[in-house]
Amino acid sequence: MVILVVAALVILGPDRLPGAIRWTAQSLRQVRDYANGATSQLRNDLGPEFDEIRKPLQEINELRRPLDQFRGMTPRAAVTRHLLNGDDSLFTGNFDKPSSTSNSSDYSQPSAYSPPEPPKPLARNEKPPIDFDAT
Repeated sequence: MVILVVAALVILGPDRLPGAIRWTAQSLRQVRDYANGATSQLRNDLGPEFDEIRKPLQEINELRRPLDQFRGMTPRAAVTRHLLNGDDSLFTGNFDKPSSTSNSSDYSQPSAYSPPEPPKPLARNEKPPIDFDAT
């Protein structure tokens, strides 16, 4: 908004800017009144059928609501929530005090994953195993 105001100030100048803002506000108000008038006229003409037309739109909006939790999910938040079980100490650098964990029961439990054991070192003259399927 600030960029638009500055651009309008540069393009129109300080003399014509208040008139342009007034004209834009009146135009937006008029468009809104036209839309409200069209909606009320459709409601009067269609009667109870108007509500039947709006039901599918309301159902679509209700289906979208569960997806709202993923809006604003930044990459950092996704990694913290799904890979680090809500522990953001990797990003904040606070390794001493326990960080806040997610309230979800799925993510508050420690992961059952344990890293594989490292391979044992080979004896002095022992040859490494060969996986013929992988080579």
